[in-house]
Amino acid sequence: MVNQEVPSPRKNVETDIIAVAVYTNQALVTRRGVVELSGIEGELIVSQLPVTLETESVRVSGKGNVAVRLLGVNVERIYTTESVVARVSQLNQQIEHLKAQKRQFQAQMDALALQSRFIEGLREKTEDQISISLARKSISLSETLDLLNFLGSQYTEYAIATEDYKNQQQELDKQLKVLYASLKQIQSPQPQESFNLTVGIESTGEGEFELEVSYVVNSAIWKPLYDIRVDTKSLKVNLGYLGEIIQNSGEDWTNVNLTLSTAKPGRGTLPPKPQPWYIDISQPPINPRRGRKFAAAPMLAESASFEMEEDNYSLEMEELENTIVEADVITAEVSREGNVVSFNLDGGRNIPSDGAPHKTIIFQDDYPCNFSYIAMPRLVSFAYLQARVKNNSNGATLLPGKANIFRDNIFVGTSELENTVPGEEFKLNLGIDEGLKIERDLVEREVDKRFIGNLRKITYAYRLQISNLLQIEANLELMEQLPVSRNEQIKVRLNRTNPQIQPGEMGILQWNLTLAPQQKQEIYYQFTVEYPPQLTVMGLDI
Repeated sequence: MVNQEVPSPRKNVETDIIAVAVYTNQALVTRRGVVELSGIEGELIVSQLPVTLETESVRVSGKGNVAVRLLGVNVERIYTTESVVARVSQLNQQIEHLKAQKRQFQAQMDALALQSRFIEGLREKTEDQISISLARKSISLSETLDLLNFLGSQYTEYAIATEDYKNQQQELDKQLKVLYASLKQIQSPQPQESFNLTVGIESTGEGEFELEVSYVVNSAIWKPLYDIRVDTKSLKVNLGYLGEIIQNSGEDWTNVNLTLSTAKPGRGTLPPKPQPWYIDISQPPINPRRGRKFAAAPMLAESASFEMEEDNYSLEMEELENTIVEADVITAEVSREGNVVSFNLDGGRNIPSDGAPHKTIIFQDDYPCNFSYIAMPRLVSFAYLQARVKNNSNGATLLPGKANIFRDNIFVGTSELENTVPGEEFKLNLGIDEGLKIERDLVEREVDKRFIGNLRKITYAYRLQISNLLQIEANLELMEQLPVSRNEQIKVRLNRTNPQIQPGEMGILQWNLTLAPQQKQEIYYQFTVEYPPQLTVMGLDI
């Protein structure tokens, strides 16, 4: 009589996701569930885990009022068919919501286009009248420039706002593309894939046992975003530090403790080993039938090397888990392990597996700032406001990311914030500020009719009038430009500047000015261009 081995009793464990640590390319998911043991179970089953799971990353632990020994873990791929009606309905609702947002943005763009056409019509109607008024001297050049500056600032404002709406529409199109792809995928008749996790156990009797499972999933990333609001009256910057999370791992993260980390798991702990760098003469192509037997060789070698590093991977996962810190405050708790920064957020976060970006606030804080202006009147007759902001010395590192910038609650554009450590400064460009008025006039253009040394000489002089219309002191970096000769027969010489400065590289003239409230200051400079009269010089239409 043959003794047949009796299979060990199995029991399913219902688990919920309790915590997720999102890295820059993956996420560490932690599940927990409670099961009543009778003392005869040999295996615990955790089912319906996502196919994005990295099988080598699975780790289990547990505790309870009964002694349990964990014997091993086995991961098995399962194919099932399930109803997709609820998921299809959810995706369709998300698609309709994004379409409504697109229609709203389009309505805003249509309104801006209407305003732009009105400004264009105003320009066409007043163009001839301004020319006639200038000829009759019934309107001053200053008044004309004020009108042109007004029209230009309106065009700029409409263009910035329209570009922002277009960018937001493009982001919505990306989200819609992902949702349509997901909808197409779940409506296909192909069976759904998942993983079942089998944990071998030995228990000493009856009791309650809490099983905890953790694993790494792919198709999950996060990146930092910023909302920066500048108050020009209080001289403060309010910075909202946000995390944009995108995950399509196959399971929704509902009511979880969420950690955002800059770590990059799964890249191994050993440096790469150099391989021979072969060179050879050109060979004829291999016959496909003969080459087929060698196709699997690189995969076999790769599999062998991965098994050797499995222990290193487990150690790395333990180190990554140690960076997760439980937070008991509203904003994120920041922890640092070497170069790895982790933001542990408060509980209750919901991140569905839809491939769409989901934003969550990490923290908000106020930073002192200093304002300054920069202008290049030769190119643009406006001054641009800039703010220098210092990161708090005891604050968090600001990671590289996109920043939406608002000045006095008005959106001025986007910028890329660079990595800024605590105590380091960063600069914000805040757009045009009409509180500084700049007038630039060509006051001299004299052609010397005498040929000295067989050279033609033309002298140019410019006068700039800067007016500080603000009620506060303004620091201005004003730049002008001399022509730069690309021919040794053409000479450019700076004759005079007031205030006196020396030219910099590429003919740049730079004045650093401090203007008191309502103060006016004049800038003057003169230069000469010399060249042989038989030459035709290009680019002097300045």
